[in-house]
Amino acid sequence: MSRSILAAVDVSDTENDAKVLREAWKLAQLDGAQLDVVTVVPDFGMSVVGGFFSPDFHEKAVAKAREALDRFVAETLGPEANRKIRHVVATGKVYEEILHAARVAGSDLIVVGAHKPELADYLLGPNAARVVRHADCSVYVVR
Repeated sequence: MSRSILAAVDVSDTENDAKVLREAWKLAQLDGAQLDVVTVVPDFGMSVVGGFFSPDFHEKAVAKAREALDRFVAETLGPEANRKIRHVVATGKVYEEILHAARVAGSDLIVVGAHKPELADYLLGPNAARVVRHADCSVYVVR
């Protein structure tokens, strides 16, 4: 029985991640668990690429991601459910930030999607595979 569930979604791929969010919400409702939803903004600031962006790019990207996450959850689950869910916007490497958010929230379950396999035998996307390998809690993979 879960007390805290973390759903990892990509707000730029809402068509596929709506299924992830709905499944996580269903699991949270079954267990009476708190649902947190995390999305990750890449960190361009530390690389050579960062020099091509304006100094306030990161803040704008995080604000846009926060708005998109709020809108996505409300449109997918409804405004009442959206008010009950904690929204997390993190910056960095996707799998590292998902694992960090799960540790901070004390999540006992992470829900991720198996995104865009390139080959027939390639079962999980690279971030989902890393989350599965390195998580301290159970991971539920939505296909």
